[in-house]
Amino acid sequence: MKIEMFKWLDKLVTLLVEGIFGLNIETRLGSSVHFFFYDTIKILILLAAMIFLISYVRSFFPPERTRKILVKFKGVRSNVMASLLGVVTPFCSCSSVPLFIGFIEAGIPLGVTFSFLITSPIVNEAAFAILLAIFGWKIAIVYVITGIFLGVLGGVIIGALGMEKYIESYVMDIRMGNVEVEELNTKERIRFAIDNVKDIIKRIWIFLLIGIGIGALIHGWVPSEVLTKYAGEDNPLAVLVAVACGVPLYSNALGTIPIAEALINKGVGVGTALAFMMATTALSLPEMILLRKAIKTRLIAVFASITAISIAFVGYLFNYLSSWLIGNEPLTMANVMVISAYLIITVLTVIIVGRTSEKKAKHI
Repeated sequence: MKIEMFKWLDKLVTLLVEGIFGLNIETRLGSSVHFFFYDTIKILILLAAMIFLISYVRSFFPPERTRKILVKFKGVRSNVMASLLGVVTPFCSCSSVPLFIGFIEAGIPLGVTFSFLITSPIVNEAAFAILLAIFGWKIAIVYVITGIFLGVLGGVIIGALGMEKYIESYVMDIRMGNVEVEELNTKERIRFAIDNVKDIIKRIWIFLLIGIGIGALIHGWVPSEVLTKYAGEDNPLAVLVAVACGVPLYSNALGTIPIAEALINKGVGVGTALAFMMATTALSLPEMILLRKAIKTRLIAVFASITAISIAFVGYLFNYLSSWLIGNEPLTMANVMVISAYLIITVLTVIIVGRTSEKKAKHI
């Protein structure tokens, strides 16, 4: 999928493939090679830029400060703030348990903690950069907004269920104490951002190349007719199958977005492909295994179920809006009404469940 700001790169890679490699980009092999080089360079350029910008912002929100900020908010507002902080706060499966313990120890409600845990792996600067590079601003922005909504909704529901008893007892007994937040000057923040760019690219480049490689194979060799038939927008079960397939897999957004691009180019519904990506990143098996050290299996099952169902709804919404998201068609009145209904239902659910949860807490 080509976007305006990278037309120069498309022409440059075409010259490389046809002029240096002697391949016709209209052939399967030439098309795959062009896809691989074009996406690799394009993604790395935007990835470095976005990681630097968001890392600079992130330098103001170390985990200690994040905890202190969240403690100040109450009710649904705390879920919203947790999801927003999840966007700019470093998070991966290796840090899930320490962050979970730290939040619980600081007195942050369980539902608010899960709002953070749901949003963080789905929405981050790397994922936004790649989505922007591949799909353009519409999908990138809508993806971020829906990711935040998922975190808020999932956290509010989990909080309302009152599942604190499924936290391992040792977590509740831990007292980590106050940690002094180190203040950085502008030069140190710039250095932090540069180091973060190097560190993240160093850690994810192999996943990125594997994902782009798989995407290149799909782009050049998988028949469009097959994918359109079984995973196209007209198949009502495609989104559910995509979520079910994504849950047990281990990957991150960087490795799955290029695959999603190739699938969409071959006729797979945009919502189906992005639902697969969300499920893979938000519900990875290693994260579940690590979280099991801090919470019991029943709470993990509830967390996974709520998140998976929410992702499926987002997938259907993206499929419905596909002509606007990946095409040049304007939003129709029907589109606007569906988006409005989705937002109203989500907001009302959050408000009603949140207030019910607050009333229960007051009676305890």
